Amino acid sequence: MPGNGATDTSCPPTTPMAASLQPSAAFLGGPGEGSPCTPGLGWAGEGPGASGKNRHVCHAAARLEMGSLWEEFNRLGTEMIVTKAGRRMFPTFQVKLSGLDPLADYVLLMDFIPLDDKRYRWGWGSGGRGPELGVLSPSLPCRYAFHSSSWLAAGRAEPAAPGRVHFHPDSPAKGAQWMRQIVSFDKLKLTNNLLDDNGHIILNSMHRYQPRFHVVFVDPRRDSERFAHQNFKSFSFPETQFMAVTAYQNHRITQLKIASNPFAKGFRDGDPEPW
Repeated sequence: MPGNGATDTSCPPTTPMAASLQPSAAFLGGPGEGSPCTPGLGWAGEGPGASGKNRHVCHAAARLEMGSLWEEFNRLGTEMIVTKAGRRMFPTFQVKLSGLDPLADYVLLMDFIPLDDKRYRWGWGSGGRGPELGVLSPSLPCRYAFHSSSWLAAGRAEPAAPGRVHFHPDSPAKGAQWMRQIVSFDKLKLTNNLLDDNGHIILNSMHRYQPRFHVVFVDPRRDSERFAHQNFKSFSFPETQFMAVTAYQNHRITQLKIASNPFAKGFRDGDPEPW
């Protein structure tokens, strides 16, 4: 959630530039240095406070595209398929950016954090109905089950999957380019393969996750690592939370995905890998 520093560090950098942007450096908050920057009004829940942030990121704002569709899925309890080979998200995570320095370089990336320490399961509960998601005490590490139209605890969470981040393939790019059009993470894939070597995001099935979006200023200073905590801004959209599953559990989610996904025709025709 906004304000949490990412701790995922296992995704190897693909370029020398990316090496300086590893989450262990770029996403760990620290005391502000230099003149504090007052944030502008953003379109999203913002990450660590903007006080002390670099002027190149402190006014950055992100608006979630297809927000009404995300909210429709969220009301039902969004589910995202994870497979060994990797599966793209639907809805696709897309944002419209503003407030960047048009002439500065930025890297955009995403990571996914667990929402709790529980695992879930879908089924029937005692009395025909179980508590809704989020009602159970977060201090009890357990699995969850969906019982009569709601998810319930089903036991302890699996050990955390290897943490990774996904760099937008157009990174780095000028602020003007990022703001010119909608930024789409349509190449991002989710997998449950702990041995994945394709750079996909590794998640545990039947666990809940919050996607996070990060804007990182490419600081040209030679000692830029000293200012890493100033050079990024994070955004979390609560409506994008989801349950990772290997097969859809809620038939209403299946119906909505078929109705709203332009690539779902293959699913109607029986294609096992439509989206």
